Amino acid sequence: MLSLVFIARAGLEAVRDYVALHVLTCLIPAFLLAGAMVAFINKEAIMARLGAAASKPASFAMATGAGFLVAACSCTVIPIASAIYYSGAGIGAAFILLWVAPASNLLSLIYTGSILGAEMAWVRVATALAMAAVVGIVMTVAFHREEATRLEGQDKGPRAAIVAGNDLVLLGLLVVSLLAPNYLVREGPYSQKVLVWLAATGVAAAYALWTKTSADLRRWLGETRWFVRLIFPLLLLGVFIVGIIGALLPTSWVEGYLGGSGVRASFFATMLGSISYFATLTEAPFVHTLMAMGMGKGPALALLLTGPGLSLPNWLAIGRVFGARKAVLYVSTIIVLGTMCGWLAGTFIFS
Repeated sequence: MLSLVFIARAGLEAVRDYVALHVLTCLIPAFLLAGAMVAFINKEAIMARLGAAASKPASFAMATGAGFLVAACSCTVIPIASAIYYSGAGIGAAFILLWVAPASNLLSLIYTGSILGAEMAWVRVATALAMAAVVGIVMTVAFHREEATRLEGQDKGPRAAIVAGNDLVLLGLLVVSLLAPNYLVREGPYSQKVLVWLAATGVAAAYALWTKTSADLRRWLGETRWFVRLIFPLLLLGVFIVGIIGALLPTSWVEGYLGGSGVRASFFATMLGSISYFATLTEAPFVHTLMAMGMGKGPALALLLTGPGLSLPNWLAIGRVFGARKAVLYVSTIIVLGTMCGWLAGTFIFS
């Protein structure tokens, strides 16, 4: 029987490696970017573009874009999606946000790239976009009569800018500080990544000090601190658990049920992800551990998509907020799409 000391050591070693290699050049700029998005992007302007008066392609695209900017897990996104739904957003747009925000937000995509490589990150983006479009269409078509009654009489109203020009430049510089260390420096000592991060972050900081008031900076750092308090402890806990799972899980089980690129393996990965709870960003190290034990890339993608986006608590909460019929249709659609995306990517892209 494995000792508690061995189990604890496996978890602590995973946390140590994670902190040493990812906090400075990945998480810190990611949190700064997330805080800036909340502080400087006009949320009312986004909401105004999601209602019934907007065209379906426009509202779906806006909901997808908004989802990329929201770092939330499968449960914390529900209040956000329900708020825009009951504020007048169409059901398609609301459920797209419900899906994209946990399954494929910008922070998780960049972190996926740093842990699992750029190819996996880009395929995750493409499949999440395709799944978002299908989810929006399915929910809109299935509940079109209910929607017509609920949203009758909506008008477009005035539309404000989503983000000011100076803020857009700052967000772009923060994206560079986040991407540059992990994509410009692929080999060599970690100190090279740190130097690239320091240079890019220095430029962003100088621009912020030049263009922002002290009140703006305090608001930005306050929002950043909120993300750190919300996500970072759960992230360390998740990495600790991943380290333990990697030490305890039989390699034969992973290879037997999650290896290869078949439909069965992708379905098992989808079901594993759809009932498990993953805090934001914890899915990438978990999948990395399973891939090292024999998990195929197609099932890995399926787990990356459905793990953050669904969970058993998420199923129950969606049913309570939106109704059982909507929850059943949404969850079933995601399970089918996740399985198919994993199988197709494993067969035709990663092969």
